[in-house]
Amino acid sequence: MKLPLTIHQARLGPAEFKVIRPARPPARAALSDGRWYLHAQVDQAAAQLIAGLWTLAATSPRSLVHVPLRRARPDAQEPGLDLVLLHHSLQFAPSRWKELRARLGPGRPQTADLPGPASADPAVDPWPERHHKENRDRFHQRVHAGTLFMTGSAKLFADTAWLFADIAHRGPGYVLAHPDHQHYCTRLRPGNGVLAAGSGLHVVYRDQWPD
Repeated sequence: MKLPLTIHQARLGPAEFKVIRPARPPARAALSDGRWYLHAQVDQAAAQLIAGLWTLAATSPRSLVHVPLRRARPDAQEPGLDLVLLHHSLQFAPSRWKELRARLGPGRPQTADLPGPASADPAVDPWPERHHKENRDRFHQRVHAGTLFMTGSAKLFADTAWLFADIAHRGPGYVLAHPDHQHYCTRLRPGNGVLAAGSGLHVVYRDQWPD
């Protein structure tokens, strides 16, 4: 999978940070904060792109991966959220994001060549070992400055990229085969051993989008 990117660098005090963005943000994708879950709505192309960026976060532990998604939701008036994926070793505080974001220039173009993440069987638990109470390798979610931050380890990002890959692989076919129930989704649930803090993530395939 070839991903056209832009690479940005900015300094906050003595520290310099590298931010990676898709060269073309997904056109049909939205992220919003709901009552029970954070909700992502994506078409097939957006799901493929975010799956690739999720995989990139696993291989780029010294960078913040920023996916611009903030726009009006298709079914509401309020703005949505952007997405930032980052490795916990960066120890980057989301409270500093607004200042860092304001210092990012146009960036330099680059292409990443990544293997596509595998799609998981939703009937099989992909994380049986994560249910053990000794497991500490979990995501921390935080919403700040109109942005959802997903902070975790390289292994955690690699293990969970299938969430969006599965939507891209199975969503379009499911919607065609089930015209009376066109809801295909994947979830990061608070109780599945993947989240240490946060409300979870509900990823939905959306076939129809307003022009």
